[in-house]
Amino acid sequence: MRAIWTGSIAFGLVNVPVKAYGATEDHDISLHQVHSADGGRIKYERRCEICGKKIKYKDIDKAYDDGERTVVLTDEDMDALPAERSREIEVVQFIPADQLDPLMLEKSYYLQPDSKSPKAYELLRRTLEDTDKLAVVRFALRQKTRLGVLRVRSKAMVLQSIMWADELRDAGFAEPEKTARISAQELKMSATLVESYSGDFTPEDFSDDYQIQLQQLIDAKIEQGEDLDTEATFGAASSQDGEEGVLDLMEALKRSIAGNGKSAGKGSAGKPSGRASGTRTPKKSTASANKAGKSGTAKKKKASSSASKKKASSDAEKSA
Repeated sequence: MRAIWTGSIAFGLVNVPVKAYGATEDHDISLHQVHSADGGRIKYERRCEICGKKIKYKDIDKAYDDGERTVVLTDEDMDALPAERSREIEVVQFIPADQLDPLMLEKSYYLQPDSKSPKAYELLRRTLEDTDKLAVVRFALRQKTRLGVLRVRSKAMVLQSIMWADELRDAGFAEPEKTARISAQELKMSATLVESYSGDFTPEDFSDDYQIQLQQLIDAKIEQGEDLDTEATFGAASSQDGEEGVLDLMEALKRSIAGNGKSAGKGSAGKPSGRASGTRTPKKSTASANKAGKSGTAKKKKASSSASKKKASSDAEKSA
């Protein structure tokens, strides 16, 4: 794995050389956009609106427009910023972990010691661990000055970038205009429902159903081509007729508790029904693509090729 940043943590007069690595990765299946009529791949070209020529990345600069003038900023201009030249993660404060609003958290990076002697790294890691605090830090990465925190995960230090205060929207607009009256019985029933769903959080128990089903769709399309039967692949779609309309709140709570109790009794170790099966996202299929050209009489639920392509295009736009 290649380090995305190399520098040092400045902890008072203590200097801790480190390398930063991305701590997360995307598991989504990669799709691209195609023309629904002929399957041709869609490409986006960078063209200058003045000369009309295709432009290479190396010939692209940034610009700021204040409405009257446009100021062009070259890579050399951007690199000249003092903050951009800094190779330090500066520790500015230590805070209790519960003071950090999770809404502020952004991307995470593993920090690896980058010296022959890891003593300074181990000292800071142990200090954070023993005091149960977070180190608030400032650092520059990818042409931005960032705020972050250092925390410990297992035996490694983790740098998590966090948002600046003015980047968080106030929650006032989302608050109810009127406060609803909640009875003691409703609150008690709600707490009982919460208790029936309670347990230790194990991330591995949850799976990305959409990605699993997307892989199943791709595998089935490779095997069956234009004869794909979506009902055979996924089963008949469940119908929700809403026969009872809107339930009374208390009745809904009672039924939820009763239903969850039955589901938990059937599951392993009494896990609530809301917990996923733990199915992992399967690896991409290695089936040969030459099976995709099959043709024949369509089955009852024939899935058209163009519909599949449009869906792929839509998903690609969302993930872009």
